[in-house]
Amino acid sequence: MANMGKQTVLVTGGAGYIGSHTVRLLAAEGYQVIVLDNLVYGHRGAIVDEGVELVVGAVGDRELLRDLFKKHQFSGVIHFAAYAYVGESVTDPLKYYRNNTAEPLTLLEVMAEFSCTSFVFSSTCATYGEPETLPLTEDHPQKPLSPYGKSKLMVEWILDDCDSAWDLKSVALRYFNASGCASDGLIGEDHDPETHLIPLVLKAVRGEIPEITVFGTDYPTPDGTCIRDYIHVEDLASAHLAALRHLMNGGASLQCNLGTGVGISVKEIIDMAKEVTGQEVPVTYGQRRAGDPAQLIADPTMAKESLGWEASRRDARSMIETAWKWMSAPHRGYFSE
Repeated sequence: MANMGKQTVLVTGGAGYIGSHTVRLLAAEGYQVIVLDNLVYGHRGAIVDEGVELVVGAVGDRELLRDLFKKHQFSGVIHFAAYAYVGESVTDPLKYYRNNTAEPLTLLEVMAEFSCTSFVFSSTCATYGEPETLPLTEDHPQKPLSPYGKSKLMVEWILDDCDSAWDLKSVALRYFNASGCASDGLIGEDHDPETHLIPLVLKAVRGEIPEITVFGTDYPTPDGTCIRDYIHVEDLASAHLAALRHLMNGGASLQCNLGTGVGISVKEIIDMAKEVTGQEVPVTYGQRRAGDPAQLIADPTMAKESLGWEASRRDARSMIETAWKWMSAPHRGYFSE
């Protein structure tokens, strides 16, 4: 059995970008953490805290899950494990529905079997689709444009039904644009392929890619480029901890936006990258991409009122400085794998 002095948490996908930062925070706060990750996109090197156990396996492996639940008395589950490439989801939807929607059913079935009723779910603002009003509130219509967004919304529906059926309590956290890296530079963002703006801009600065392409300069925004709500990954981690504590304290099921409420444009990110690095950013300009809204900005009020959480960083500098620290470090990247 788990150490009786600690609450034990299962974190699926805990070797990934947001998951690994959350695992570090949980470990620092005294939780016993078991990470389940198939390492398709996660990294062994992202698990840096002693005492955190990494189990390599799939969320849909029923026997593995049952063994873990027999061995540990989990107080709750934080579920990150998912595929998250929007474009790929359009060309290969069944991959996304199987991995993001079908496999978690097995996890939920095993949770029900072992009477584990606290579930924090990594959802996304992609469940909203094209914004009808801004900032986006949780009661905005959910009309996802991609199989990725649909696969996440389906899980939100499933969680609602499980609440009615067997009293599963869940918090679905709808992220906006995750960004930044650990403040100490020890872990960070390492996707392959990389699609996020900030690491691509910094890769262009470092010469790892020839240039950054800005898709569209004619949007109805102050500088013509898209505006997004960037939330620092360590703030995302603290939100998951707040959600877990909410559930462990008997809180009701919720769906919450995770953002800052502040919009930052693509051009503002590029300009701040120049300022932080002291180097030019090689840029080329392209046409708009299909499906890119001009603006996506969260209304984070519910997370503050329900979870007592709000973002501690709201400016581009803090996002870019920590990402640059990670990308410039001698150990940067998880090359030991």
